[in-house]
Amino acid sequence: MTVTELHARVNPLPYYAEQAGECEVFSQAWSAQLPLLIKGPTGCGKTRFVEHMAARLGRPLITVSCHDDLGAADLVGRFLIGQGETVWSDGPLARAVRTGAICYLDEVVEARKDTTVVLHPLADDRRCLPIERTGEQLIAPPGFMLVMSYNPGYQNLLKGLKPSTRQRFVAIDLGYPPADTERHIVMNEGCIDATQAAQLVALAQALRRLTEHDLEETASTRLLVSAARLMAGGLAPLRACRGAIVNALTDDPGTAEALMEVVRAILGDEG
Repeated sequence: MTVTELHARVNPLPYYAEQAGECEVFSQAWSAQLPLLIKGPTGCGKTRFVEHMAARLGRPLITVSCHDDLGAADLVGRFLIGQGETVWSDGPLARAVRTGAICYLDEVVEARKDTTVVLHPLADDRRCLPIERTGEQLIAPPGFMLVMSYNPGYQNLLKGLKPSTRQRFVAIDLGYPPADTERHIVMNEGCIDATQAAQLVALAQALRRLTEHDLEETASTRLLVSAARLMAGGLAPLRACRGAIVNALTDDPGTAEALMEVVRAILGDEG
């Protein structure tokens, strides 16, 4: 039985290693019926954190992965034609309000601008979702919670949250975990031993210190877990790190080879 399987049997909650009291902030925000904004880099555990807390609070979770074409109607709902009649179909946000679920909007700044305006009545004391096309005014039950996340590293003038939106939310900053915590995560999630986990975390720290390469992102905890799982399956560490980390970070052959030099320095040429 793997470490992950043992955890799942002993503890049904999705595995999450707390960093700095964020679980209590989430719980208190839910109790106080306040919306929550989670900020952090790609692959640091934002989605897993929400999954963990939804299970911990015993609430259903509806997740929406935001993208450039996502508009207000995709969240709220629309009329559909079927079997000779027009019927209303709730979007994920409306379903979450009706059922008292936690609605998680992942990377919300990727959505179209009209999307955030729809969220305003839900994110203040009104806690309501007006559906103009049906004339309904959905009032959120106590169990409902609106949670959003985004990566501030990508924030710019064209993709950012307006102050009128951001100031409606309690906010949590998540970063990459401290080394000891990250080793535990990689060992638990990747099903590798402590020595291998320590090597992968040391590699991530080395890659995160690089400044001479123009990388959009750096080695995330998610990438470390992917490499660990390949290693646990029998793939040689160097090949696992090339496939799961280096090739995920860059398409440039020269940059990839420079990153592989860092991998070899940490894991050894025979790693």
